[in-house]
Amino acid sequence: MLYRVPPEPETEFHTQSELHTTNSKNMAKAEKEKAHIIENLKGVADTLVETFGKNCEVAVHDLSVLQKSLVYLAGSVTKRKPGAPITDLVVKALRSQGNKVKNINSYRSLTKNGRTIKSSTSFIRNAKGEVVVAFCINFDVTDFLNSSSLIDEFVRDSHQRSTKKKETFASSSSETIGVLLEEAITEMGKQPPTMNPEERVQLIQLLENKGVFLMKGAVEQIAIAIGISRYTVYNHLRTIRKTKQINVI
Repeated sequence: MLYRVPPEPETEFHTQSELHTTNSKNMAKAEKEKAHIIENLKGVADTLVETFGKNCEVAVHDLSVLQKSLVYLAGSVTKRKPGAPITDLVVKALRSQGNKVKNINSYRSLTKNGRTIKSSTSFIRNAKGEVVVAFCINFDVTDFLNSSSLIDEFVRDSHQRSTKKKETFASSSSETIGVLLEEAITEMGKQPPTMNPEERVQLIQLLENKGVFLMKGAVEQIAIAIGISRYTVYNHLRTIRKTKQINVI
């Protein structure tokens, strides 16, 4: 009887070259998919800005290159240009949550010139569930806040004007500074970016009276919020304090 050795089962064997080719194809497919997503979002961005006007801005970010992620910008609220980096808020969210990151809606931020922005960020995923694009809507609400203050001033009666003192239990000094700043802005009835130089001095005077500048880091935080340099804040403070000393004498 003759015994035949059974043939060895066929095994898949890929050379380095084949693996490289496969990876290249997968990467090309992923890039094509992302490009398609970005192109679609550009149209949505244009539609939103055309609908809501000059106060609206929509940014599309390619998250594969965070240091120059901005690939498309409709509107000009933040005065950025394509090639600008992603914001710190988005970086922190991606770092802590990865591909499970949730959309961040209706948060406030400030522009470099102190205008108040209401923003929302949506994280767009590819077919594999990977976050590849950030779609950010920024709306300048500064003028609306001014209008709100005017309306509030008009409808309030004398009883409502005499509000009781309240205490805020802040978790940081910057939070306390922020609360006192909002309080002073409400009293002024006008947002800092729309104030003239004299009104900015009045705001700093109010903050000085509230003791804001007793806290470390207050000058820098207030300067950013008002949209002026910290040197200007220091100059106003010197003038205010010098005048106060003269009045006391």
